[in-house]
Parts: sequence; C-alpha cells; structure tokens
Amino acid sequence: MPLIALTGGIASGKSTIATRLAEHGAIVVDADAIVRDVQQPGSPVLDEIAREFGADVIRPDGSLDRPGLGSRVFGDDDAVARLNRIVHPAVRAESQRRFDEAFASDPRAIVVYDVPLLVEARVDDPWELIVVAHAPADVRLRRLVDLRAMSESDAAARVASQVDDSARLAIADVVIDTTGTIDDTLRQVDELWAALPELIARRPDRGGAWPY
Repeated sequence: MPLIALTGGIASGKSTIATRLAEHGAIVVDADAIVRDVQQPGSPVLDEIAREFGADVIRPDGSLDRPGLGSRVFGDDDAVARLNRIVHPAVRAESQRRFDEAFASDPRAIVVYDVPLLVEARVDDPWELIVVAHAPADVRLRRLVDLRAMSESDAAARVASQVDDSARLAIADVVIDTTGTIDDTLRQVDELWAALPELIARRPDRGGAWPY
C-alpha cells in the first residue's frame, strides 16, 4: 500500500501531475483541500485563527477571509509560524485519517499526497517515494503572470516566500521536469506510473533521484 508524497513550488505543474496520477488509478489526497475543510465555519481551527489574528479575519457569514488573513501574515515569518502552529496539526490528523480510509477500502491502493509544504511540515513522514514537480523559479514566475494574471511583483513575492528549489530537490526520489510542454510532463508521469513497483522496491536513501 504505497504512500507517495507529491510536492512542488507554486506554478510548478504539481496539479497536472496529480490529475494524471488519479487518471491512472491513484487516490489523491489534496492538502490544500484539507486546509479549507479544517477551516470551515464553526471549526476549532477557525476559532483559534480568529483568537490569534483578530475577529475581523472572519466574514459576516462565518467563513474565513482568506485574502484578509493572507495580507496580515504574508511576509511576516513570525505570523506565518503562528498560523502554521494552528493549522498544521489539524491538517496532519485529517490527512492521516484519509490515508487510513483509502487503505482500508483498498489495501493495494496507491495513495498520493499532494502537499505544497512537504519540506516545511512533513518531510520525515514514512513516504515510499517523494516526487517533486520542478521548474525553475523564473519559469514559474512567468506562469503566474501569464496564466494567473498576477503582477510581476506579486508573482516574485509568492515565489520568494516559499522554500528554495534546492531544498525540495534535496529530498526528491523522483523529479518530474515540468519546464516543457504539458505533453512532456504527462509523458514523464506515465513513465513514473509504469515504473512505480520497481522504484518503490529499490528506493535509495534520500538524496538519490530518478530523473524522468
């Protein structure tokens, strides 16, 4: 019952990879979706966020004002750390519940955890493989500007706020280079899927990577 971590920087093509793996039959657990779920109105996490950062980060309908909270913590390492201390334990518990549920329903399932903050929060978990979606920072910045309509300065700030590419590459068992076309990325994912049994059987110590 392989448990695979999939990570990558913003605009690295990670979602494209996750979608393709799901098409092959993997069960994908989305960390970002879990974050939204544990911050639902009335949740203990949302109540704690309001106590820590102020009631005005809660909208009149009881939901989290994500842009408002983001503007309050973005660029403030201490504030980000305080927010992570509130959110990460709940996300960890819920993700584990979903892993257990997937394996209970199918002991032979391949579960992929789509998790942007693997280096920051979960690198030491018992993954069979760590897959990193990689494109250079300048390519990702251009995607944010061209595809998500961000300003150059906002895009640069978002890329700079994440861990350096070298930190993700250092933990990779498999690197998928997403610099090229989508078809090229999908080809690499297809090759990865076909090779998974062998890769898991002969996984090296962390730091060795198979370039696909």
